[in-house]
Order: sequence, then C-alpha cells, then structure tokens
Amino acid sequence: MCSAPASTGMPTRTQQADLLSAAFLSHGDTKHILLLPGSVKECFELTMAAFDLAERVQTPVFVLSDTDMGMNHWMSDAFDYPDKPLDRGKVLTAADVERLGGFARYRDVDGDAIGWRTLPGTKHPKAAYFTRGSGHNDAAKYTEDPDEYQAVMDRLARKFENARKLVPAPVVVKDGTSKIGFLAYGSTDCALTESFDQIKQRYGKDVDYLRLRAYPFAQSVHDFVASHERVYVVEQNRDAQLASLLKLDLPGGQVAKLRSILHYNGLPVDAESITEEFANQEGL
Repeated sequence: MCSAPASTGMPTRTQQADLLSAAFLSHGDTKHILLLPGSVKECFELTMAAFDLAERVQTPVFVLSDTDMGMNHWMSDAFDYPDKPLDRGKVLTAADVERLGGFARYRDVDGDAIGWRTLPGTKHPKAAYFTRGSGHNDAAKYTEDPDEYQAVMDRLARKFENARKLVPAPVVVKDGTSKIGFLAYGSTDCALTESFDQIKQRYGKDVDYLRLRAYPFAQSVHDFVASHERVYVVEQNRDAQLASLLKLDLPGGQVAKLRSILHYNGLPVDAESITEEFANQEGL
C-alpha cells in the first residue's frame, strides 16, 4: 500500500499522477487493486479494507491518497472502530489438509480464480508449499509448458475481473435526469461539489456525479457512463490517467462519451477552474 509522497516539491505538492504506475506496476500482464479515499475518514476505512482485500484476493493492494488530503488540515467525522475480525481469505487449517489429503496452491477449485493457501507454521506435513517467481502451474511447480503458463495468466485475469464485486463501491450522486455526468476521485471531490453549485447558478444546468473509490471499476461505473451523453473526467494530472483506465475498461461504444478536465499546476484543484473548463467544452 502507498500514498503519494511529498518529497519532490511541486510535482507532489498535490497531484494524482501515480494512478497508471500503481495500476500496472510490475512486469508482464499485471493489474493491481487500487483504493481511492476521498476524505480523511475514508483513508482510515479504506486502509483497513486494503488489508482484507489483499488477503482475500491474494494480491497487492494500493491505497492512493493525494498530498492535499494527506498533509493539510481537514475536518473529519470520528473514525469508527472496526466491529468485525480480519478477513484472512481462503486459508486451510491442518484439519482441512488432512481431510483433503493435500492441495494445489493455485488451483481454481471454487470458480473465483483464487487458490486455497495455508499459513506458515500449519502443523501438517502436506501444508507447506513453494512459491515461485517464475512460470509455474496450478500446483506451484516450475513449468515452461505454454498451456500451463497461459492457464495461470487466464486465472489471474479472472481473479481481477471478480475483484470488481469485492472492492468498495463508488459513491453515486445522480438525479436521473441530466445528460451530463462527472467522474472523479480523491480530494477533487470538494472542488467538484462547489463547481456544481456554480454550474447550476451560472448556466442553469444540473449534472450527475460519481466518485470513484476503487479500481477495478464496479459495474455501476459502466452503467453511469452508459446512462449519460457526455461524461467529464476530472483529475489532477497532465496525461488523463483516470480517463485512460476508463477507456481500457469500457465497451468501445462508450469511450467517445468521455471528456477530460485536467489540473496539474501542483496546487489543489479549485472549483472555478473546473467550472470554466466545463463551460468552454460545452460552448456556454
């Protein structure tokens, strides 16, 4: 897990410029779960969720909080102390291993693309397994067999697809009548909320808004884009990284709906900048 650093001056005074790096960090066909808190309280809550997701999905999970949120003063509701135990995911006990007679570490036996595992120290002679960094089959044995390697890669793709149902859902603010939608995440939320008031007062337009809290994107993100004629993606980086992830994820016919509003001067995004760029692109 990580949050944006503050050691390089203006590039990280506040930006959201690490999204693609975190999503695809590693070699080969790799995708990672990202959690995107939009408040100090959510930083606390989503960090807890990250530990559960990492063990349940058996994959790295990154919590990305931009520096505006991490280093400035914010008012916050009280943090709720967790009321449920840690989710360790699919773990076999010694009794489970004895009953099964053994297990294959990466075999998809339940259809969710996640293999069963044992914890270090489990007292059973068949509880140990060897994890390789190179090509392996579903029993964790080294292989250069193309079919076995491709089967592992396909399983990882299914696992990432299933994670859509496990990550925190987006926050949707929608009246159901607007043809225009907005997508954003993180500390951009506050400026956007103010911008919507300006757009209403100056141009008489109501807009819908979905605040993302995780990648991979939930099905509701696809539904939100599909239900609007134009969707403005507001983010604090130069290269439209969130829009790029959305374009890779959405059906081809929906991609043309996306429009970018970008802010990357190193300072926190402000409502006026969003409102002015929206008006320019809408021809108002």
